[in-house]
Amino acid sequence: MKHGKKYLEAAKLIDKTQQYEAAEAISLVKKSATAKFDETVELHIRTGCDSRHADQQIRGAVVLPNGTGKTVKVLVFAKGTKLDEAQAAGADFVGGEELIPKIQNEGWLDFDVVVATPDMMGVVGRLGKVLGPKGLMPNPKAGTVTMDVTKAINDIKAGKIEYRLDKANIIHVPVGKASFTEEQLEQNFNALMDAIVKAKPSSVKGQYLKSITLATTMGPGVKLVANKY
Repeated sequence: MKHGKKYLEAAKLIDKTQQYEAAEAISLVKKSATAKFDETVELHIRTGCDSRHADQQIRGAVVLPNGTGKTVKVLVFAKGTKLDEAQAAGADFVGGEELIPKIQNEGWLDFDVVVATPDMMGVVGRLGKVLGPKGLMPNPKAGTVTMDVTKAINDIKAGKIEYRLDKANIIHVPVGKASFTEEQLEQNFNALMDAIVKAKPSSVKGQYLKSITLATTMGPGVKLVANKY
Protein backbone atom coordinates (compact mmCIF):
# COMPACT_ATOMS: atom_id res chain seq x y z
CA MET A 1 0.00 0.00 0.00
CA LYS A 2 1.43 3.34 -1.04
CA HIS A 3 1.11 6.15 1.47
CA GLY A 4 0.83 9.86 0.66
CA LYS A 5 3.23 12.60 1.65
CA LYS A 6 1.14 13.71 4.64
CA TYR A 7 1.00 10.18 6.04
CA LEU A 8 4.76 9.75 5.67
CA GLU A 9 5.38 13.11 7.40
CA ALA A 10 3.06 12.10 10.24
CA ALA A 11 4.74 8.69 10.51
CA LYS A 12 8.08 10.41 11.19
CA LEU A 13 6.68 11.71 14.51
CA ILE A 14 6.23 8.15 15.77
CA ASP A 15 8.99 5.81 16.89
CA LYS A 16 7.82 2.37 15.69
CA THR A 17 10.06 0.59 18.18
CA GLN A 18 8.62 2.39 21.18
CA GLN A 19 5.53 1.76 23.31
CA TYR A 20 3.98 4.99 24.55
CA GLU A 21 1.98 5.92 27.63
CA ALA A 22 -1.65 6.81 26.87
CA ALA A 23 -1.30 10.62 27.17
CA GLU A 24 1.69 10.74 24.83
CA ALA A 25 0.09 8.34 22.36
CA ILE A 26 -3.06 10.48 22.20
CA SER A 27 -1.00 13.61 21.61
CA LEU A 28 0.88 11.91 18.74
CA VAL A 29 -2.31 10.54 17.21
CA LYS A 30 -3.86 14.02 17.20
CA LYS A 31 -0.75 15.48 15.53
CA SER A 32 -0.78 12.77 12.88
CA ALA A 33 -4.40 13.41 11.82
CA THR A 34 -3.88 15.25 8.55
CA ALA A 35 -6.96 14.34 6.50
CA LYS A 36 -9.38 17.01 5.29
CA PHE A 37 -12.22 15.52 7.37
CA ASP A 38 -12.54 15.00 11.12
CA GLU A 39 -10.93 11.59 11.47
CA THR A 40 -12.08 9.00 13.99
CA VAL A 41 -9.54 7.95 16.61
CA GLU A 42 -9.63 4.16 16.80
CA LEU A 43 -8.35 1.69 19.37
CA HIS A 44 -7.17 -1.75 18.24
CA ILE A 45 -6.45 -4.33 20.94
CA ARG A 46 -4.93 -7.71 20.12
CA THR A 47 -5.95 -10.14 22.86
CA GLY A 48 -4.75 -13.52 24.04
CA CYS A 49 -8.32 -14.87 23.82
CA ASP A 50 -9.45 -17.59 21.46
CA SER A 51 -12.84 -16.59 20.07
CA ARG A 52 -13.53 -20.17 18.96
CA HIS A 53 -14.21 -20.98 22.62
CA ALA A 54 -17.52 -19.71 23.98
CA ASP A 55 -15.96 -19.03 27.39
CA GLN A 56 -13.34 -16.72 25.85
CA GLN A 57 -15.73 -14.43 24.02
CA ILE A 58 -15.68 -10.75 24.93
CA ARG A 59 -18.72 -8.65 24.29
CA GLY A 60 -20.10 -5.68 26.14
CA ALA A 61 -20.83 -1.99 25.97
CA VAL A 62 -19.59 1.18 27.62
CA VAL A 63 -20.78 4.79 27.56
CA LEU A 64 -17.88 7.05 26.57
CA PRO A 65 -17.81 10.10 28.89
CA ASN A 66 -17.42 12.49 25.93
CA GLY A 67 -19.42 10.55 23.34
CA THR A 68 -18.10 9.39 19.97
CA GLY A 69 -18.45 12.66 18.08
CA LYS A 70 -20.78 10.88 15.68
CA THR A 71 -24.54 11.27 15.33
CA VAL A 72 -25.92 7.77 15.81
CA LYS A 73 -29.16 6.66 14.15
CA VAL A 74 -31.17 4.23 16.27
CA LEU A 75 -33.80 1.79 14.98
CA VAL A 76 -36.15 0.29 17.59
CA PHE A 77 -38.25 -2.83 17.10
CA ALA A 78 -41.17 -2.72 19.52
CA LYS A 79 -44.94 -2.89 19.74
CA GLY A 80 -47.80 -1.24 21.60
CA THR A 81 -46.91 1.46 24.13
CA LYS A 82 -43.19 0.74 23.67
CA LEU A 83 -43.40 2.17 20.13
CA ASP A 84 -44.58 5.51 21.53
CA GLU A 85 -41.98 5.36 24.29
CA ALA A 86 -39.18 4.79 21.76
CA GLN A 87 -40.39 7.69 19.64
CA ALA A 88 -40.58 9.98 22.65
CA ALA A 89 -37.04 9.00 23.67
CA GLY A 90 -35.67 10.13 20.31
CA ALA A 91 -35.36 6.92 18.27
CA ASP A 92 -34.77 7.73 14.59
CA PHE A 93 -36.89 4.82 13.33
CA VAL A 94 -39.45 2.65 15.14
CA GLY A 95 -41.54 -0.23 13.92
CA GLY A 96 -42.19 -3.92 13.91
CA GLU A 97 -42.86 -6.71 11.45
CA GLU A 98 -43.48 -4.25 8.58
CA LEU A 99 -39.78 -3.28 8.56
CA ILE A 100 -38.60 -6.83 7.79
CA PRO A 101 -39.15 -6.77 3.98
CA LYS A 102 -37.71 -3.25 3.79
CA ILE A 103 -34.44 -4.45 5.33
CA GLN A 104 -34.45 -7.95 3.80
CA ASN A 105 -35.55 -7.18 0.24
CA GLU A 106 -34.78 -3.51 -0.28
CA GLY A 107 -31.45 -3.55 1.56
CA TRP A 108 -32.45 -0.62 3.81
CA LEU A 109 -29.70 -0.19 6.42
CA ASP A 110 -29.83 3.53 7.19
CA PHE A 111 -29.19 3.06 10.93
CA ASP A 112 -26.20 2.46 13.22
CA VAL A 113 -27.71 0.60 16.18
CA VAL A 114 -30.73 -1.69 16.53
CA VAL A 115 -32.64 -1.96 19.81
CA ALA A 116 -35.42 -4.49 20.33
CA THR A 117 -37.82 -5.38 23.14
CA PRO A 118 -37.52 -9.08 24.12
CA ASP A 119 -40.98 -9.86 22.70
CA MET A 120 -39.77 -8.71 19.25
CA MET A 121 -36.68 -10.92 19.07
CA GLY A 122 -38.62 -13.63 17.24
CA VAL A 123 -39.29 -11.12 14.46
CA VAL A 124 -35.80 -9.58 14.54
CA GLY A 125 -34.26 -13.07 14.47
CA ARG A 126 -35.44 -13.43 10.86
CA LEU A 127 -32.98 -10.65 9.97
CA GLY A 128 -30.02 -12.54 11.46
CA LYS A 129 -28.36 -13.13 8.08
CA VAL A 130 -28.50 -9.42 7.24
CA LEU A 131 -27.85 -7.80 10.63
CA GLY A 132 -25.48 -10.43 12.08
CA PRO A 133 -22.51 -9.95 9.70
CA LYS A 134 -22.80 -6.16 10.10
CA GLY A 135 -22.69 -6.41 13.90
CA LEU A 136 -26.18 -4.88 14.14
CA MET A 137 -28.03 -7.75 15.80
CA PRO A 138 -29.53 -6.66 19.15
CA ASN A 139 -27.91 -8.44 22.10
CA PRO A 140 -28.80 -8.51 25.83
CA LYS A 141 -25.09 -8.22 26.79
CA ALA A 142 -24.83 -4.95 24.90
CA GLY A 143 -28.07 -3.69 26.47
CA THR A 144 -29.84 -3.57 23.10
CA VAL A 145 -32.45 -6.22 23.97
CA THR A 146 -34.44 -4.56 26.74
CA MET A 147 -37.87 -3.39 27.86
CA ASP A 148 -36.31 -0.11 29.02
CA VAL A 149 -36.08 1.39 25.53
CA THR A 150 -35.77 4.94 26.89
CA LYS A 151 -32.57 4.11 28.78
CA ALA A 152 -31.15 2.17 25.81
CA ILE A 153 -31.76 5.08 23.42
CA ASN A 154 -30.43 7.70 25.86
CA ASP A 155 -27.24 5.68 26.46
CA ILE A 156 -26.62 5.15 22.75
CA LYS A 157 -27.21 8.81 21.92
CA ALA A 158 -24.89 9.80 24.80
CA GLY A 159 -22.01 7.82 23.29
CA LYS A 160 -22.51 4.18 24.23
CA ILE A 161 -20.44 1.88 22.08
CA GLU A 162 -20.20 -1.88 21.84
CA TYR A 163 -16.93 -3.78 21.95
CA ARG A 164 -16.47 -7.38 20.85
CA LEU A 165 -13.81 -9.80 19.67
CA ASP A 166 -13.50 -10.30 15.92
CA LYS A 167 -12.43 -13.61 14.33
CA ALA A 168 -8.76 -12.62 14.66
CA ASN A 169 -9.25 -12.06 18.44
CA ILE A 170 -8.88 -8.29 18.05
CA ILE A 171 -11.18 -5.61 19.49
CA HIS A 172 -11.68 -2.51 17.28
CA VAL A 173 -13.46 0.46 18.88
CA PRO A 174 -13.76 4.22 18.28
CA VAL A 175 -12.37 6.47 21.03
CA GLY A 176 -13.67 9.77 19.61
CA LYS A 177 -12.74 12.26 16.91
CA ALA A 178 -9.39 13.89 16.11
CA SER A 179 -11.03 17.26 16.89
CA PHE A 180 -11.59 16.20 20.54
CA THR A 181 -9.22 17.65 23.13
CA GLU A 182 -6.48 15.37 24.46
CA GLU A 183 -8.28 15.32 27.81
CA GLN A 184 -11.57 14.19 26.22
CA LEU A 185 -9.81 11.42 24.28
CA GLU A 186 -7.94 10.31 27.39
CA GLN A 187 -11.14 10.11 29.45
CA ASN A 188 -12.82 8.04 26.72
CA PHE A 189 -9.73 5.82 26.37
CA ASN A 190 -9.61 5.17 30.13
CA ALA A 191 -13.33 4.31 30.27
CA LEU A 192 -12.84 1.83 27.41
CA MET A 193 -9.74 0.23 28.89
CA ASP A 194 -11.42 -0.16 32.31
CA ALA A 195 -14.39 -1.93 30.70
CA ILE A 196 -12.21 -4.21 28.55
CA VAL A 197 -9.89 -5.12 31.44
CA LYS A 198 -12.95 -5.98 33.59
CA ALA A 199 -14.35 -8.10 30.74
CA LYS A 200 -11.38 -10.49 30.83
CA PRO A 201 -12.68 -14.07 30.59
CA SER A 202 -11.46 -16.14 33.56
CA SER A 203 -10.43 -18.98 31.22
CA VAL A 204 -7.81 -16.91 29.37
CA LYS A 205 -4.29 -18.16 30.05
CA GLY A 206 -1.15 -16.06 29.56
CA GLN A 207 -1.17 -12.41 28.57
CA TYR A 208 -4.70 -11.03 28.11
CA LEU A 209 -3.86 -7.85 26.16
CA LYS A 210 -1.02 -8.55 23.74
CA SER A 211 -0.86 -5.20 21.95
CA ILE A 212 -2.72 -1.89 22.07
CA THR A 213 -2.59 0.51 19.14
CA LEU A 214 -4.21 3.91 18.65
CA ALA A 215 -4.64 5.39 15.17
CA THR A 216 -6.79 7.84 13.27
CA THR A 217 -8.79 6.73 10.21
CA MET A 218 -6.01 7.71 7.79
CA GLY A 219 -3.03 8.04 10.15
CA PRO A 220 -0.22 5.73 11.28
CA GLY A 221 -0.64 3.54 14.37
CA VAL A 222 0.90 4.38 17.75
CA LYS A 223 1.69 1.43 20.05
CA LEU A 224 0.91 1.70 23.77
CA VAL A 225 2.43 -0.01 26.76
CA ALA A 226 0.23 -3.12 26.93
CA ASN A 227 1.65 -4.97 29.92
CA LYS A 228 0.52 -2.30 32.40
CA TYR A 229 -3.08 -3.40 31.80
